Order: sequence, then C-alpha cells, then structure tokens
Amino acid sequence: MSIVNTLTLESNRQIKINFDGGDLSSNAGLLLIKEFISKLGIERLLNRSFKTNDSAVFRYHTDRDNLLQMIYMIMAGYFEDDASDELTNDPVFKAVLDKTALASQPTVSRFFNRMDEDTLKQFLEISRILRKRIYSIQTPQAVILDLDSTLLAAYGKQEGRAFNFHYQRNGYYPLVCYDGITGDLIKIQLRDGAAYSCTGVTDFLQPVLDEYLNDYPTIQLLLRGNSGFATPDLYKQCEENGTSYVIRWK
Repeated sequence: MSIVNTLTLESNRQIKINFDGGDLSSNAGLLLIKEFISKLGIERLLNRSFKTNDSAVFRYHTDRDNLLQMIYMIMAGYFEDDASDELTNDPVFKAVLDKTALASQPTVSRFFNRMDEDTLKQFLEISRILRKRIYSIQTPQAVILDLDSTLLAAYGKQEGRAFNFHYQRNGYYPLVCYDGITGDLIKIQLRDGAAYSCTGVTDFLQPVLDEYLNDYPTIQLLLRGNSGFATPDLYKQCEENGTSYVIRWK
C-alpha cells in the first residue's frame, strides 16, 4: 500500500492535489485582536516593562512572547498550559506571534514558575499605563469601583487553597475591583480560600484610590460593594479619600 502525498494532473501540470489538509485554523478572530493589541502598543509596552525573575542570558521564547501567547490562548478559549502543544503549528497563532512555532507546555509552565512579587507589581503598572492611554482618548466623568470577591476552584493540593464555606468548595478567594460602568478589570489580588470578603480590602483599595485622585482628579468616584464589605475601616477609608460609597449592610 502506498500513500500519495502529491499528485500532479497529466492534463494540467500546474494543478496539484495533495492530502496534507493545508494550513487550516479555527482561530482567525485572533487576527483582529492582534490589530487591537498593536494599536494600543501593548507589545512595545511588554518589551519595555515586563520581565520575569530569569537568570538565563538568552531564550528563544522570550517573556513577552510567552505572555502574549497565553493571552491569545485564553482569548481563544484555550485555558490550559498543555493546549500550547496542540497549537504549536497553528497558522493563525504563528502569524499573530510572528513565530515559526509556539512555546511548548513545559516552556509555558517554567515561564509561570519564574513569576514572583515583582512580576505582579509589573502587571499592576502595565494596567495603570494602559488605563492612562484609554483615558487620554476620553476621560470619563465618573467611575464606579465595584468591589467583589469570587471563588477560583482548585482541585489539587495547591498552596493557599482552602475550603470556602459560602461556596462549599476548595479553592482561592481573590479580591477584584471592576469599573462598574464599562466592566473593565481595574485590579485583582489572589487570597487564600478561607479569607473573608473584606480581608485586606483597605490595603488592596488604597493604591487604586491614590491613582484616581492623583492622575484623574476630575473623575467622580463611587465605590460599590455587597454586605461582605460592610466594615467601618472601609467607610473611613472612602471618607478620608473623598470617595462616595454604597455598601449593603448585613
């Protein structure tokens, strides 16, 4: 038995038939996301402002490329590291990353393991720079700071995961702050699964308030939260920073 890889028609030598399937992809929407990312200058920003704790002199898959790869993968619905092995030769992913092949699962996992507290601070600063670029186009008159906490389920014995009584599941319980009008994520902080909603909320919130009060003094701030954030320390913080607040009582 023989396999025909390429067949040329005798009637027309310019027509060739093969069975390799061609360069097919179901991720063509990423090309538009690539254009959006380029318009915002995110690639240049990551080149300048993002670096993991890496002692290697040279890496073929750079920190910037690894991060962009994971951003594109998550946007396309690939949430696991090992999905990168299936996508390594995907033509759209190779095009948006401008690479001949994607980083493999072990490379991505090592990339995540190099992250530390400094990396998290870099993410916060990058988020602040991007927010400033957006506001330079149109500064909002008001921003609603939506405080919330939610469960991130964990299924192994990860450090910090714990049983959350409210959700009746094991996992983490991060603090999140959204723009209540646009839905944009302003800040997120990972916490142990056993943490209460308002645990550490004032330390979490103060840098956000400082940013808006210093960089955008004309924006009116309103903080909104559920009964889990009904704590006098948070009321006092809002009043001392000239921020209105609406928090449900328990």
